[in-house]
Amino acid sequence: MSKTDLRGKRRQRIRKKIFGTIERPRFTVFKSNRYIYVQIIDDLNGHTLVSASSLEKVLDAKNVNCEVSKQVGSLIAKRAVDKGISKVSFDRGGYKYHGNIKALADGARESGLQF
Repeated sequence: MSKTDLRGKRRQRIRKKIFGTIERPRFTVFKSNRYIYVQIIDDLNGHTLVSASSLEKVLDAKNVNCEVSKQVGSLIAKRAVDKGISKVSFDRGGYKYHGNIKALADGARESGLQF
């Protein structure tokens, strides 16, 4: 099995347990080799409530690293708090909780999201 297959299995295991509601939407992460993308999703209605990525002009990031991930985390947390979202369920998307994913979560927590 390849790395992506193994990540897919981990992702499905996580998604069986985590479900986003209106009161507590799902905070999901996708990471490529170059960028990191984050969405806050209401699974009941199937709507993305807030999104952010390292592609945005505000960040001006050429590549993803822990510093950029932390900035993306704080950016999405500020947008979520502006929309009245304070509690979320963290869906790490099958990635290990270290490095960029941990920095993203720390940045979001420091800016006001609870998970």
